[in-house]
Amino acid sequence: MLRNLDLVSLRSLVAVADTGGVTKAAGYLHLTQSAVSMQLKRLEDALGLKLLDRSHRTVSLTSEGEQLLSYARRMIALNDEVYTRLTAKEYEGEIVLGVPHDIVYPAIPTVLQKFSAAFPRMRVNLLSSYTMKLRQDFSRGECDIILTTEESCGEGAETLCERRLVWIGAPGGVVWKTRPLRLAFEERCSFRSAVQRRLDEAGVPWELAVESASTRTVEASVSADLAVHSVIEGMMPPYVAQIDHGGALPELQTVRINLYRSELAQSPAEQALVDLLREAYTGVSSSSQRQPSRLNGETAAAPAPLPFATGEACG
Repeated sequence: MLRNLDLVSLRSLVAVADTGGVTKAAGYLHLTQSAVSMQLKRLEDALGLKLLDRSHRTVSLTSEGEQLLSYARRMIALNDEVYTRLTAKEYEGEIVLGVPHDIVYPAIPTVLQKFSAAFPRMRVNLLSSYTMKLRQDFSRGECDIILTTEESCGEGAETLCERRLVWIGAPGGVVWKTRPLRLAFEERCSFRSAVQRRLDEAGVPWELAVESASTRTVEASVSADLAVHSVIEGMMPPYVAQIDHGGALPELQTVRINLYRSELAQSPAEQALVDLLREAYTGVSSSSQRQPSRLNGETAAAPAPLPFATGEACG
């Protein structure tokens, strides 16, 4: 038969251990001395163990009492945490989080899942857009926290990591070998001009084969081997592959994933969300997200992971 320990009695045990006596524990708990003694006796009877040594002028814990004390502290702490999370005003409400389309996968689903488990009464309103739009929304106070993809670090931002852009195409695709090189980009992609400039500098002719407001349209075109695209390393969707071009295409620039946090977003829940975002994006591994591709007919060896800038404040 399962039995439950009384948390009130466990609090009395902890108070006696911390204050050094029943009288002081009673004062700390705002109870009478007899009430505390009764709770301790009830606890001993429930366990069938002697928890206190009363043979001396001062009360001390027996070895069994010391062992129970460790459990009691954890049980009380967990009880208090649950009660606070489920009742305190600072653990309920909404957080508006803005994330660029191209870095939602693979980190954000895990972040939201962990946050929801820890803060079930908090709602995260996820806005996915372009960096420029997210920064505008943030400046107007419409977002509490945003991530951005930028070549530099804006004022008040924190750089979570630095990663390079890489070329992607269809698994087993050959369109990357054609000239002019067929490109697919979103209309408001902040990296498009820089990528096209790199191609011009390398003397690689190109044409904008697909231009769309939809990220899904661009990804569908790439996965169908109709065009190539560039993404931040380690954040490509699963149905495309990094192109092992062997130098036929230019290397692309390094970009930063920056975090902006409103001065008003300082609650425990918002801090926890920021911590989860830091963990997710500083922990992205280039090798863990990229499978060897065969876009050039050979298995591409994964390059060594690039160094990160972790939690670097700037601006």
